[in-house]
Amino acid sequence: MKIPFSIVLIFFLILGKSQNPAQAESFVKDNFTKKEFYITMRDGVKLFTAVYIPKDISKKQKYPFLMQRTCYSIAPYGENEYRTKLGPNQYLMKDKYIFVFQDVRGRYMSEGTFTNMTPQVERKTKKDVDESTDTYDTIDWLIKNIKDNNGKVGQYGTSYPGFYTAVGTLAQHPALVASSPQAPISDFWNDDFLHNGKFMLGYFRTFPVFGVQKTKPEQKAWYSDSMIKSTSEDGLKFYRELGTLKEAYDKYYKDNFFITEIMNHPNYDEYWQKRNLLPHLKNVNHAVMTVGGWFDAEDLSGPLNIYKTIEKTSPKAKNTIVMGPFSHGGWSREEGKHFHNQIYFRDSIATYYQKNIETKFFNHYLKGNTKEDAGLPEALMYDTGAKEWKEFAQYPPKNTQKVNFYLANGTLKNSPQQGSSEYYSDPNNPVLSSDNLKDFNGFTPRNYMSEDQRFAVGRPDVLTFTTDVLTEDMIFAGEIMAKLNIASTSTDADFAVKLIDVYPEDFKPVEKKEGIIYGNYHQMVRSEIMPARFRNSREKPEALVANQKTAVNFRLQDVVHTFKKGHKIQIQISSTWFPLFSVNPQKFLDNPNMAKKEDYTKAFIKVFEDSAIEVEVLK
Repeated sequence: MKIPFSIVLIFFLILGKSQNPAQAESFVKDNFTKKEFYITMRDGVKLFTAVYIPKDISKKQKYPFLMQRTCYSIAPYGENEYRTKLGPNQYLMKDKYIFVFQDVRGRYMSEGTFTNMTPQVERKTKKDVDESTDTYDTIDWLIKNIKDNNGKVGQYGTSYPGFYTAVGTLAQHPALVASSPQAPISDFWNDDFLHNGKFMLGYFRTFPVFGVQKTKPEQKAWYSDSMIKSTSEDGLKFYRELGTLKEAYDKYYKDNFFITEIMNHPNYDEYWQKRNLLPHLKNVNHAVMTVGGWFDAEDLSGPLNIYKTIEKTSPKAKNTIVMGPFSHGGWSREEGKHFHNQIYFRDSIATYYQKNIETKFFNHYLKGNTKEDAGLPEALMYDTGAKEWKEFAQYPPKNTQKVNFYLANGTLKNSPQQGSSEYYSDPNNPVLSSDNLKDFNGFTPRNYMSEDQRFAVGRPDVLTFTTDVLTEDMIFAGEIMAKLNIASTSTDADFAVKLIDVYPEDFKPVEKKEGIIYGNYHQMVRSEIMPARFRNSREKPEALVANQKTAVNFRLQDVVHTFKKGHKIQIQISSTWFPLFSVNPQKFLDNPNMAKKEDYTKAFIKVFEDSAIEVEVLK
């Protein structure tokens, strides 16, 4: 039976690669006994759970639990069928824990109904459940029913399992002492499928995984028949032929409950508000290590905002953040010479993290003195320009100053100017998000996060602003704000902003990929998109008044990046970014997801020279 591409990819990302599967499986079988259970939650729903128990466990040799809850299957199923990898890395597996894996509600072998980003509920009755209560009930059962445990539980997970870990921090079970949400979703309005409420079209192939309910216990992917198959190496061809978002939805996903919810909720209404975890992250009282990647196209917002929120609301939490030069989940697998796309970031980055950070975190809190700090940095952040780890006592760093780069006449100034720059935006001929046509066939977009942006320079619908050659290093460390003042001939528009590191013309990298011209490389460092309709309120969108000067302010995600001496800093601005994001018709509609082709409106858009990009520069 051919395994669906989506499942292969998900397991590859979440479980990582095993160098020698037979040897790894032998280690697991030789050292662990596998048991399978249905654990009953407080409302009666039973969740399927696999437990791998060290064979040398005893009253004298007790072990803690290390748990992952997931919607992506805990295969293989059957007590005689063993995984080749346990835990988040091989070092923890060899140190041995009681490893626990659980299918969440409505997924694979578990009972119940699946809900995307399960909302937290007010607990008035026993039947009021959410992911934090399921975490509590699971921990409570494990502590009481698995003999010779040491009374401590840790949890971890990457991507969707990262969300289950993040929300699991609210379980507040006394046995839960360590949590590591990795690439977690935090606010569905800004992670994965939406950015500032803008629909991420590049995720279009993923919807069967999340939007088809199963009708019985399943050991395999019941939704695989709904997966869209690639028909050409030119992945852009598929998106060009999709038509409008409404036409694409009608053709492929009319019965998919998840995309239907997105299509019917264009504004930040109760549906989205309930799927924002951040307001609930209060009174976390154990050790939390949040992990993310600077080039995580799926969930960059989540790790940063979860760490910052816990830092503000939970003084008793031992709170740590790690951000490396990784794409989604890249820290779970070692690649030797570590590249993201075409950019080299030194060797064995994942191994350094796994051995020195992740293993130390769980070993200390689960096997050591929980009341003492593990001695990890408060914030371990990889500088993607200097290509080295940096440690901070707090994050964002304290010793920074705000610097505004004003957008004026193709350059970046240190003070506001009087004029404006103008471009022509046509929804029927959108700016491409990449020139790598094969990449558009992927399950989700990834490489664009550090991709060379020269392909967009010079288009009449892209504004470019560039500094002179830097005479000294400049380190951006912290948050970035786009503070745009615009005017459009249309009643709606999106604004995509890119922060770019322009390499010297004679640049020669330490390690390179064949066929790549690195001289004058325009490496994207950070980017974000903002629909102007949400400039004043996410809940109540407003039309633009044609030709009226209007402020559109929004956050780009954080960076820690050194723009080195001899490089240039560049900002690009456009109003389309296709097919990464759906096209804005540029005509204000109550629900832009339902736009028709006849709604597509061409526009001349001005960006005034008192617009700025505000950054934090490390002193």
